[in-house]
Amino acid sequence: MRFRMSCLGLVLLMICGCVRAEVRWGEVLRQKPEWYAIAEARALADNVLLYQLPAGGWAKNRDMTLPPEANRDSKEAPEPTIDNGATTTQLRLLALVQAAQPDPRRAAAIARGLDYLLAAQYANGGWPQFYPLLPGYYTHITFNDDAMVNVLSVLRDVARGRAPFTGCPEALRARAAAAVAKGIACILRCQITVYGVKTAWCAQHDENTFAPAPARKYEHASLSGFESVGIVRFLMEEESPSPEIIAAIEAAVAWFEQAKITGMREDHPVNPATRHGFDRVMVADPSAPPLWARFYEIGTNRPIYSGRDAVIRYNLAEVELERRGGYRWHIDDPRRLLEKDYPRWRAKHHLP
Repeated sequence: MRFRMSCLGLVLLMICGCVRAEVRWGEVLRQKPEWYAIAEARALADNVLLYQLPAGGWAKNRDMTLPPEANRDSKEAPEPTIDNGATTTQLRLLALVQAAQPDPRRAAAIARGLDYLLAAQYANGGWPQFYPLLPGYYTHITFNDDAMVNVLSVLRDVARGRAPFTGCPEALRARAAAAVAKGIACILRCQITVYGVKTAWCAQHDENTFAPAPARKYEHASLSGFESVGIVRFLMEEESPSPEIIAAIEAAVAWFEQAKITGMREDHPVNPATRHGFDRVMVADPSAPPLWARFYEIGTNRPIYSGRDAVIRYNLAEVELERRGGYRWHIDDPRRLLEKDYPRWRAKHHLP
């Protein structure tokens, strides 16, 4: 962690053999349970409190192991959001530290953060990317990068009194449970039907019509091979799934089976001409494990790709180098879902 310490303090830590490896912001939820009880974790939690915005949420793309002034050169305004793990990451971190050593300041911040998530939910059960609302595609119901699933997972833990949210008052748990129920209803309503058959979800859906919606120029209205995985896994975690939830999961799994790409692999040859340092190239390989595209054309199930010109293409090689190497166009996340998670889910619920 990048907190400054006095020379004397550093010397004492070195003498005691207590110097710890730095914990990066992206790793704060992947530490051993005992880590959340140590001074380093408490100091980080104190830092996170400084970043909480008046609305109760947190901004994205901030390294909160650093003091706020170190992030002032960020190109993005500090708007509260659920994008890129914002707000849900902070809430889980604070709750983990709070469970290890209670502090009224953290308790108040957690309550404000949960109130923010509850206030941000649309009446139809969805969540926008930013709240208060910002104009543009940000108002859409946002599944992109698991944003809505992350929110629902936090609120479901709160509703169930599950660690690390074990100390939430009953009234808050009831509000969270109601929000989760509305969120699931929204998910079911958003599932895309093609020729009378339910399939998967788009990365974002119109907040009024529930129709699949575009975002950035290279993110078209489509069937998502990535976001749909998180949605299905969330639905699978329902303790007593309704017939509607079971049907949604079965339909999505069937779609994943149909949409897998076989006999191809994605290579990443070095290319110094890009800021990422590599290219993405699809190569024929009969022995390659299955892949899935990030986006599929609705109605044909063809993988689609696009550059900053917003033109839909069916061959990744036709996308300009900057976007080709700078975006994750293929994934293998559905493989574990199909091979492990889905069979276990069916066995758990004794489905025929």
